Amino acid sequence: MILRQPRFAAGLAVALLTLAACNAPPARGQDQSLPGPDSPILADIIAEPVAIASPDGRLSIEFWSEAGLPRYRVRRDGEDVISPSMLGLRFAVAGNLERQLWLVDSEMSGSQSSWELPWGERRVVEDHHNELRVSFRHEDDADRGFDVRVRIFDDGLGFRYEVPVPDGEHRAIVDEVTSFAMPQDSETWWTPAADYNRYEYVYRTTPLIEVDTAHTPFTARLPDDGVHVAIHEAALVDYSGMRLDQQREGVLTAELAPGPDGIAVHKDGAFTTPWRTIQVAEEAVGLINSDLILNLNEPNVLGDVSWVEPGKYIGIWWGMHINTMTWGSGPMHGATTDNAIEYLDFAADNGFAGVLIEGWNIGWDGDWFNNGALFSFTESYPDFDIEAVTDYARTRGVRLIGHHETSGHLTNYENQMEDAFDLYERVGVTQVKTGYVADAGNLIRIDETGEERHEWHYGQYAVNHHIRVLEAAAARHISINPHEPVKDTGLRRTYPNWISREGVRGQEFNAWGVPPNPPEHTAMLAFTRMLAGPADFTPGIFDLTFNGPDSPNRVQTTLARQLALYVVLYSPIQMAADLPENYVANPEPFQFIRDVPTDWEESIALQGDVGDFIVTARQERGGADWYLGAATDEAERTVTVPLDFLEPGRNYTAQIYRDGPDAHWHDNPYDVAIESREVDAGTTLELWLAAGGGAAVRLVSSE
Repeated sequence: MILRQPRFAAGLAVALLTLAACNAPPARGQDQSLPGPDSPILADIIAEPVAIASPDGRLSIEFWSEAGLPRYRVRRDGEDVISPSMLGLRFAVAGNLERQLWLVDSEMSGSQSSWELPWGERRVVEDHHNELRVSFRHEDDADRGFDVRVRIFDDGLGFRYEVPVPDGEHRAIVDEVTSFAMPQDSETWWTPAADYNRYEYVYRTTPLIEVDTAHTPFTARLPDDGVHVAIHEAALVDYSGMRLDQQREGVLTAELAPGPDGIAVHKDGAFTTPWRTIQVAEEAVGLINSDLILNLNEPNVLGDVSWVEPGKYIGIWWGMHINTMTWGSGPMHGATTDNAIEYLDFAADNGFAGVLIEGWNIGWDGDWFNNGALFSFTESYPDFDIEAVTDYARTRGVRLIGHHETSGHLTNYENQMEDAFDLYERVGVTQVKTGYVADAGNLIRIDETGEERHEWHYGQYAVNHHIRVLEAAAARHISINPHEPVKDTGLRRTYPNWISREGVRGQEFNAWGVPPNPPEHTAMLAFTRMLAGPADFTPGIFDLTFNGPDSPNRVQTTLARQLALYVVLYSPIQMAADLPENYVANPEPFQFIRDVPTDWEESIALQGDVGDFIVTARQERGGADWYLGAATDEAERTVTVPLDFLEPGRNYTAQIYRDGPDAHWHDNPYDVAIESREVDAGTTLELWLAAGGGAAVRLVSSE
């Protein structure tokens, strides 16, 4: 159903949303400084707010023009979630789109459907939303302005700008005026943006008033009713990534990463922006259970993607971080043929799909962080025979996972990318971890004049670079897992070979970070970074005190918590990150890692509070078994978990890996209790979680 309305029909307004008159924006005649009588749009101006509600009627968004200034507001159950906030775009030339703009037209529709993820947290995704397009036009030029399209779901909404620009005309976007106003005393969880370490920071917990410039997803809890809100973006394509800047108290403004010429986004002709997303949930776990970000992305454009294979892997990665191996050549070189074969054997013997070998290619010697131009992506060190390794991998039924570290030199990588993927296709490498280790804002691009330019990791050029990599890889049936990437915005739906990514303060910070990740970190990630999509966090460290128990560098969790991360933190490719000998020495807890899948039929966040604790259940794709993970912060706690998500009438054996009675992340991280019991959908599990601890449960169907 599509309804067009040059004036907002009163009957339809009531059907979609009942506006509280006391909170409504001023109507015509209340000093709105209407355009003069010669304005080409005066007769079309819609004086009343144009609003639309979610399918369940509880969430709404309304648009209006206040004295020529475009505005919007989001409400839940009649209370503000986002208070009146600004809309608009600023250009280097051609005039800004933020003032003298009036609401002149709107169009509504609704949609309900479902679609399947080829891999993911769940197989079937439900998409039920209402849609509204509103048109703002300039009072002196009816052809100048923008449309805002919004899709509103029961659990949030996304809106984007659709800007009509004549063919052949260029627009240089300096910034957006888009803002998000919330109470200053809202509790927020965020990481700083525009700092050197990209997205790799510990989350801060502060009132909104103390936020400076923050990355998204940005999570908040409103003070009055405790409603949780997460601000992010979806479908970031050919545009600059958005960060949030608190320029006025209680108002977060979209700030776009600039290019080296000071322009954030270059566009030719008509264009659309990414969706600006606002997820809303009464309970914190509602944010996790939302599919809003995926639903706002375009469907798969790659066709048959059966060649994209989820699975678990191992590798030499952790050895480099704890200094038992080196990326560069020499006596401790990790990427040797002999080491690769040893790891391939371990993978094959224990049910892993692949082995990641980093440091195999020329360029790692010396200061590789600053010498990205020296990397070769087709030439190996003399002690690594890529053909011998991949040939042996095939005999063992596993695969070599490729690696391309660029040190942020985009042009050097792009110049070699086709040949590098051709090599991997020839030897049978079907997954590649890429890397962009460089300070934020220091990705290197050589322009058409030969000059070196510096780009942000989430600037327009880098955003487009990642798409080019995906397309080149897809042509050879190769999946990509970028580290130091652009943030996830749901594009795995459109490009299913974007199988995972980093973009998080991962496990490696426990090896050398000062300080390492605190006990609350992974309980925090579930409600923040993980809202964007999969993260290659690299869990599974069993030697938690590798430098000694009193070292500043150690893993600040219990061993049971490391098992829980395979369920709590989603990725279709999960690494067993520790050295093989540490798994051999602990075969009983290692069994959970051997068993746990990485592809799911269904996923449900059951309980949790941001940064405190999280309990998640997932059903194996194509199977009847379920897995449960629970993790807490620095405080011990007991979680009571009804198993009513299990199939009624079916019996299960719960294989439980939990903190032992004396467990504590600092004092006794290795105390693990392993037990089994019979359960069904009517059972309630009571799990004690030690400080920094967790629990992992495999629920095996007996039928």
